[in-house]
Amino acid sequence: MPICEADPWRLQYFETVACPADVRIPTEDSDAWEWFPDHRWVYDKLAVARSQGLDAAPHGVLPPAYPVFSKPIYNLKGMGVGSCVLDSPDAYMRAYAPGHFWMTLLEGRHVSTDAVVVDGQVRWWRHTTGAPAGDGTFDHWTVHADADSAIEAWCGAWAARHLRGYAGMVNFETIGGRIIEVHLRFADQWPDLYGRGWVEAVVKLYADGDWRFADADRRDGFSVVLFGPHGRRYRHPPPELVAELRALPGICSVQTTFHEDLPPEQHAMPPGGFRLAIINCTDLDAGRAARDRLRHNHVSTEV
Repeated sequence: MPICEADPWRLQYFETVACPADVRIPTEDSDAWEWFPDHRWVYDKLAVARSQGLDAAPHGVLPPAYPVFSKPIYNLKGMGVGSCVLDSPDAYMRAYAPGHFWMTLLEGRHVSTDAVVVDGQVRWWRHTTGAPAGDGTFDHWTVHADADSAIEAWCGAWAARHLRGYAGMVNFETIGGRIIEVHLRFADQWPDLYGRGWVEAVVKLYADGDWRFADADRRDGFSVVLFGPHGRRYRHPPPELVAELRALPGICSVQTTFHEDLPPEQHAMPPGGFRLAIINCTDLDAGRAARDRLRHNHVSTEV
């Protein structure tokens, strides 16, 4: 499939959309790094921090003050692996690791932003925030219909300086309006919440280098997450139940987000739980009700 998706539960967003065989659209950072060599430097988080004037340096260079935030310079798999706050010289020495860096500890809203960039100019924005549930888990994400002028001004100016010659999707992660990560792809968890015809417009963006999307039914959307306890092996819910939930008013899609035939430890999951399903919806109450029904139908056994 020209839209290259590693997670089978997300193929539902792309499998009915025509895409030229010679057009490759990444949903994984590893693919984006391979296919866009002129701009792959954006996966260097130290370089991204320095490009904004933030204080940052590799481990081995002492921070001038604490606290700072520490994480790997490169991490194409995500999930916050190796990230931590360092609040003292002792903490820094204990956390020292080759290939890691420290940077200014940012405060404020953590926002995931999908953007369409054509030769450094941003042509479309959509912003998402999460409702944390503890230990790296989220109750749900809100895909906001409204603009965010501060993020759009900062990230738009950054793109104009650093993404000339690039045409495609970009995902910015920001805290307090400053960029912490850049991805040459979109967030593939909720493309169905961006409106009818959005995936087709993305295909044309990569095929023709231009952006045409009416964005006529823009509204808030929600991505509701179901977690189960670690230490169990889960089976998928009955297909009939999933189909029934998908047909309910306010429900856009249901993702069963694990491989039934793989051991649980082979899945990348946050400490707070094993992610079982995601329900995308335009009605948060409907999404939570669907989650409750799924919760009682994930058969599990102790590992």
